[in-house]
Amino acid sequence: MPAYFDPAQPDFIANPYPTFKKLHQDTPIFWHDGMWFVSSHHDLTTLLRDRRLGRQITHIVDPAAVGIPPRHPANAAFDMLSDNSMFDKEPPEHTRIKILVHKVFTPRRVEQLRDKIAVICNHLIDDMDSEFDLLEEYAVPLPVMVIAELLGIPEADRGKLRPWSAAIVRMYELNPSEDTAQKAVQAASEFTEYLRTLSRQRRVNQQDDLISGLAAVEDGGQTLSEDELIATCILLLNAGHEATVNALGNGMLALLKHSEQYIMLRKNLDLVPGAMEEMLRYDSPLQMFRRWVLEDFAYNGVQFKLGQEIAFLFGAANHDPAVFDRPDAFDITRNPNPHITFSVGIHYCLGAPLARLELQIALHTLLQRLPNLEIVEAPEFHPAFVIRGLKSFRLRGSG
Repeated sequence: MPAYFDPAQPDFIANPYPTFKKLHQDTPIFWHDGMWFVSSHHDLTTLLRDRRLGRQITHIVDPAAVGIPPRHPANAAFDMLSDNSMFDKEPPEHTRIKILVHKVFTPRRVEQLRDKIAVICNHLIDDMDSEFDLLEEYAVPLPVMVIAELLGIPEADRGKLRPWSAAIVRMYELNPSEDTAQKAVQAASEFTEYLRTLSRQRRVNQQDDLISGLAAVEDGGQTLSEDELIATCILLLNAGHEATVNALGNGMLALLKHSEQYIMLRKNLDLVPGAMEEMLRYDSPLQMFRRWVLEDFAYNGVQFKLGQEIAFLFGAANHDPAVFDRPDAFDITRNPNPHITFSVGIHYCLGAPLARLELQIALHTLLQRLPNLEIVEAPEFHPAFVIRGLKSFRLRGSG
């Protein structure tokens, strides 16, 4: 175990990339705090496709045999989401749910949101003062409004989504506290009951929205259960919202700290798609994913054992010098840019096309409307490792 790897240290949270650089040089696979950690791009893209690893393990072994504590009845609402989400399932159940969801959540449905996203972005900028918080006034409301529109959440209820999402995703940090768990369970319970009522209404009164589509979808006699529908909707919000907020915040910080890149992009907005991909790579909004080892096997001289966990360091892989030329440089013209921010394999991010569309439009609109941006005060990152994002980000801007 490298002594310098400590995800709880403030210096690491502020900037983990010097540590990742050492890992690439010294020990790309290592044991730390009861699990394996993997940092190289090649190892991540190989192992994330390996069917001897999975998001789920209790379908093949007793939980107690791999050290998973008994479930607490008080956490039932949160556990229901995990039990019914494709995010935490393996084939064949993962495949069944994914096929059904993709019949409704199509590229065409995503593309139909293009004009709506642009309207939302412009309205949000219209409401800004010359000095504003990029996160709270732009990055946070945008994906909530878009996903609410996609799902068909009534406008009067959309303010509930952000607090629910924020509370639930904090459970994916390393060693969440009891207070974090209680808030996540409460949010999961409230969100579930809300969607249960709404989905039942849509089964009777179909509308042109994703909830109605998921309630009616069928493939070869297969349908989504009510709990699977609810878990899918919450997954879309949690994954799409948190990733988009933090990708835009982290990415804009990187862009504004690299003035030559900012000037280049401001002069040529056709570079926005490439800039957006570099934002996703340079300071990844999701730094780590875990998998269970489903059977004993050897890889690169390491013996993985049934029941062990592997933590994949996405941020490290996206800075791997074996794949990226000058990995610590922020380069909006980087091509190719094979970052793995949205993962790879069967658990590739369901909402990646929507996230890319939102980020491109948000970045293009912001720089078109407010080309003269400057940082008012240096922002701080949340004291968390897995989900990497800023607490706030105050900017000053003008046309």
